[in-house]
Amino acid sequence: MSYDPIDHDFERGLNNRRSILGDAWVERSLSNANSFNADFQNLITRFAWNEIWGRPGLEQKTRRAIVLSITIALGRWEEFDLHVRAALLGDPSNRLTPDELKEVLIQSAIYAGVPAANTAFTHAMVILREVGPQIGYVLEPLAPATVAHPGIGLEGRSSGKPALHYTVRAPRNGKAPRHTVVLSHALGCDLTMWDELANLLAGDCRVITYDHRGHGSSEAPPGMYDMASLADDAAVLLRDLDTGPVVWVGLSMGGMVGQELTLRHPTLVSALVLANTTSSYPEAAREMWQQRIATVQAQGVETIGDAVMGRYFTEEFRGGHGATVARFRRRVVSTDAVGYVGCCHAVGNVDTTARLGAISVPTLVIAGELDQGTPIAMSQTLANGIPGAQLAVLKDASHLSCIEQPQAFCQAVRTFISNL
Repeated sequence: MSYDPIDHDFERGLNNRRSILGDAWVERSLSNANSFNADFQNLITRFAWNEIWGRPGLEQKTRRAIVLSITIALGRWEEFDLHVRAALLGDPSNRLTPDELKEVLIQSAIYAGVPAANTAFTHAMVILREVGPQIGYVLEPLAPATVAHPGIGLEGRSSGKPALHYTVRAPRNGKAPRHTVVLSHALGCDLTMWDELANLLAGDCRVITYDHRGHGSSEAPPGMYDMASLADDAAVLLRDLDTGPVVWVGLSMGGMVGQELTLRHPTLVSALVLANTTSSYPEAAREMWQQRIATVQAQGVETIGDAVMGRYFTEEFRGGHGATVARFRRRVVSTDAVGYVGCCHAVGNVDTTARLGAISVPTLVIAGELDQGTPIAMSQTLANGIPGAQLAVLKDASHLSCIEQPQAFCQAVRTFISNL
């Protein structure tokens, strides 16, 4: 039986300790060990840094956040300061950015209390002023009233009539936006339809979402609308926000608006994603839209709620995601009847097929394999008619493909945008 003089638990723990706290701090700690505290140093190195930090079940960044949260909750400010410095200056593979640190502190306000979070912010700002030059971070004055929830964006209303409700998410990386992306929703939905994709793209893009006229918090003027008016609404919004050319991502009605906007205001669009949409409907489908208008005018939007869900989602999805379907049904049936009818008229009479050849921007067409509202053949017409357009078909997706197959939808959009 051999005896290995190396204590592997201690050595592994020491290696983890160095990785998290840095060589300089660990060396100072070891050099200050003495006959009174050496046993304790050995204990925490083996137990905390090997037995806990050595477990691969969580990423080291996650464990950093846990330690910060617990030290805030317990008011262990000396330990908190140590781990804040280590988190900001640590190995690039496991360090926290100042924004990530901020999120840990904000969340601690809910679970550990506002006073604890307030103290944590005070301590963290002292350290940020100290180490900021090393990590390229500067604390700058910023009025609390001017900040917006990063997962929602800064809200506003366009200057046009009707006024459109919109949100703008700035790039979270703090740099100039790679692109400005506009996300345009489907009939009977609102800008919240895009929350997942919007927050994903806002990593390095400026992302604008908005409610079409007659939807959400936008105004609903009386009368029947046409696609040209919806496109002009969007043009006013983009000029208000001084966006320059945008990447337009539109689903269903949003894709129809994107086509018309590109044709009417070509300088405002640099690229198109047209999802689950069409350039025109056959006569039988146009008649269906007229019937829907008549039904809503006579009986209200509630009457068509179940039928719309049947077209928006597959039977399998409806069976397995009842809460999501119920949320979209509530949104549809609470849409202003005047606005819904007006947009039905615009959608039912969409007609850009003969003009598709005039669209000269890079275009991705996304179809749902099981979409009954805008079948693959309609997407093929778009892809064939727009020079150089790409076509992607999402498996097991019906009309609201970004909700049914969010990962596939997001991947298709991100890949397209990354190649622009």
